[in-house]
Amino acid sequence: MASRTSRSSAKDRPSYRCTECGYSVVKWLGRCPECHAWGTVEEFGGAPAVRTTAPGRVTAAALPIGQVDGALATARSSGVAELDRVLGGGLVPGAVVLLAGEPGVGKSTLLLDVAAKAASDDQRTLYVTGEESAGQVRLRADRIGALADHLYLAAETDLSAVLGHLDSVKPSLLVLDSVQTVASPEIDGAPGGMAQVREVAGALIRASKERGMSTILVGHVTKEGAIAGPRLLEHLVDVVLHFEGDRHARLRLVRGVKNRYGATDEVGCFELHDEGITGLADPSGLFLTRRSEPVPGTCLTVTLEGRRPLVAEVQALTVDSQIPSPRRTTSGLETSRVSMMLAVLEQRGKISQLGKRDIYSATVGGVKLSEPAADLAVALALASAASDTPLPKNLVAMGEVGLAGEVRRITGVQRRLAEAARLGFTHALVPTDPGRIPAGMKVTEVADVGEALRVLPRRPRRERSGPADREQPPGKRENASPLSGGEG
Repeated sequence: MASRTSRSSAKDRPSYRCTECGYSVVKWLGRCPECHAWGTVEEFGGAPAVRTTAPGRVTAAALPIGQVDGALATARSSGVAELDRVLGGGLVPGAVVLLAGEPGVGKSTLLLDVAAKAASDDQRTLYVTGEESAGQVRLRADRIGALADHLYLAAETDLSAVLGHLDSVKPSLLVLDSVQTVASPEIDGAPGGMAQVREVAGALIRASKERGMSTILVGHVTKEGAIAGPRLLEHLVDVVLHFEGDRHARLRLVRGVKNRYGATDEVGCFELHDEGITGLADPSGLFLTRRSEPVPGTCLTVTLEGRRPLVAEVQALTVDSQIPSPRRTTSGLETSRVSMMLAVLEQRGKISQLGKRDIYSATVGGVKLSEPAADLAVALALASAASDTPLPKNLVAMGEVGLAGEVRRITGVQRRLAEAARLGFTHALVPTDPGRIPAGMKVTEVADVGEALRVLPRRPRRERSGPADREQPPGKRENASPLSGGEG
């Protein structure tokens, strides 16, 4: 009798499960030990009894993989070339795409333009908004020229109503803005909750697969930048895209995070303006400042966004500090990488007094340089600003700099050099063994920072000795750069 009672109490004991990742525990915890999320562990009642599922009727007979028709999953263009680049060719019938981004970055503007261009190709498109009224969306469509006869618009926040619109319109493309604003009346909880987002996304995914309808879901992000809602949502959809950009800059980037139909290292570039949003097939011009003569403290580099090379400009400024602790301000660059370059220049490049000066460094056009391949350009921009000497004209620098001062190899050197040559740059500083060099490009291989600093042209001697004079590396004034002849 005692053993039967203990088995009964163990069966009725409540269990707890994380709503974020589904991890189960026997007692309540404030933080999930699997996904480390706080406040997501909830009680799910007694332990479920073990059940078995009987075999049922199959919906379609299994076929040899060679007899499966692959044409049903052929991608069709969305009408926006930059978005097609990220998607791997276009929208696949039955695929579900999740587009997430910060508020005000331009998600709704981009997708309204995509919906209008898809509808202009005689494809029925349904745009469902849960955040605005239909009149507000119409005003935006008038502003950006996104009007089409086959574009249908509905303002709904009820899942059953959205499914009803699918039955009546029968679209080939559905855009839902956003998944956090739609709720199911069958599920308890406010819109945007874990259970509601899971139910809404699951219902729309099932409808997309059954109808062969492409679906684009707009997702909100948390203050940490992660997609709001359960992490299961990212596993259920076929494609996850992040829409990035500074609201004070024109540049917008669509970056693929997950893609079952293409590569995940592609990036689409867009420009947001008053008339809407347009794709940028050649965005390098946004990151450059056109000047007739070189300016001290500036250096150009070529960064890789996915597989796309982009020429970007790094700027630096050093001034005498008026406070005991000098300022270190960065914009578009990682503060830790800039601090490392300052230490390398002072210790390995023999440039003194940098620790006693205010240092300001930034990029042009709102681009963010996070890859180590921009280290050499950052170091040269800082050295140029410290010595008040401009770098040679038409020069680009690329390479990772180590703490020992060595310049390490980077990936995609040939693609970077080809992009620089296409834009008219004639000189490049690269790590050793760069591979094939484009025609008309003069490449100088550097093994360490000391060799790279020799590109700084020789400066005339000043009448008065000052901090800038003391910052010149010893022995470097006599070593004129092979690149600086006639261009400094």
